[in-house]
Amino acid sequence: MGTVLLSLAGLTGAALPAGTAAAGEPAAAAPRACVSSPGPAAGDARAILTIAQQAQREFGLNSVVLRVSSDGREVLTTALGESMTGVPAEPSMHFRTGSVAIVYMGAVLLQLVEQGKASLDDPVSRWLPDVPHGSEITLRMLGSSTSGLHDYVTDPAFLKELEAAPFRKWTPAEVIGIATTKPLLYKPGTNWSYSHANFAILGAALEKISGLPLDVLLTQHVYEPLGLSQTSNQYTPQIPEPVLHSFTSERGTYEESTFWNPSWTTAPGAVLVQNICDLDRSARAIGTGELLSAQSFKTQLDPGTLGLGHATATCPASVCLLTNTAAHHFGLGVIVVDGWILTNPSFSGYAAVQAYLPAKKLAISVTVTQGPKSPAGNSAQTIAERISEALAPGHALKMR
Repeated sequence: MGTVLLSLAGLTGAALPAGTAAAGEPAAAAPRACVSSPGPAAGDARAILTIAQQAQREFGLNSVVLRVSSDGREVLTTALGESMTGVPAEPSMHFRTGSVAIVYMGAVLLQLVEQGKASLDDPVSRWLPDVPHGSEITLRMLGSSTSGLHDYVTDPAFLKELEAAPFRKWTPAEVIGIATTKPLLYKPGTNWSYSHANFAILGAALEKISGLPLDVLLTQHVYEPLGLSQTSNQYTPQIPEPVLHSFTSERGTYEESTFWNPSWTTAPGAVLVQNICDLDRSARAIGTGELLSAQSFKTQLDPGTLGLGHATATCPASVCLLTNTAAHHFGLGVIVVDGWILTNPSFSGYAAVQAYLPAKKLAISVTVTQGPKSPAGNSAQTIAERISEALAPGHALKMR
């Protein structure tokens, strides 16, 4: 179905520069409206706009919404195309941002560890005694996706049910059960494979550790400190107005998918919608380690995944697909590639990327919606790559 929220196939890149937490940005007195940059575009803004316009035509995209900032200053904010027929896309529109939530959960886990409320090496069973394999899997393994749990999103039976009933509400017990009823792919901590089950379980663990509902925890620890006023969890398929509508052909017919139920995607309380300005702010905050101490930021970028990731008799190359190296690897909820710190959510007609390059203090955030003939894959990521080539020669983001 093409609905996996975190695409990791074929990561490539150069060595990661040493990362240390940067000073936080001063809080704004009040949120500024998320609107298109005043025109006409010139210089770097003109180059970005041209890339976006060409990509929209090339990929047949309904919309391209993006924001690029340099050292915290806006370079360009724009929206091309339509949300629905006759309704122009606008930067203020909200869209689903899937795996951005796992980045936030990873950061909050590290904050709770800093506060002495938990240890990364606590077994999951300390907090969730009923989770299968909980005595073997640690919080670190959940966050770094080294648990060995199957990914229910790739399970054929799950995909068949999801395709047949995209409006169905899934419970955590249902989706976690699909993953945990299967044998572990490998001994926890010895290999790497992405699994949505890790983060469904991690969300429940964070609630136990903090004593707070996950949506409240993320609000207090992430959204409010960063001023993400247009970021929210949704317990239903609702998206707050204004809405960037999505469409997809993945069930064989081009149809609207805006309000397909996202309950299966991650832990309840972390099913996020945002606008492009919040996504840009998020990219900068995560990319600089603003929410964390320098040591925790270092752990977020490498929680012990380097050297892991290889096919075995029980974990085929299609599952254990990423060999984690200093050049390209998975951190605690984040992807590190070419020196960029990023994530690239994709969900049923929506695709996005938030990426930050510490070496240039450059943030690129893009979301797109598909047209009837749009190619499979994350076109937002391709647009971000092209922008990086134009604005950061020698530091281009390449995720082939």
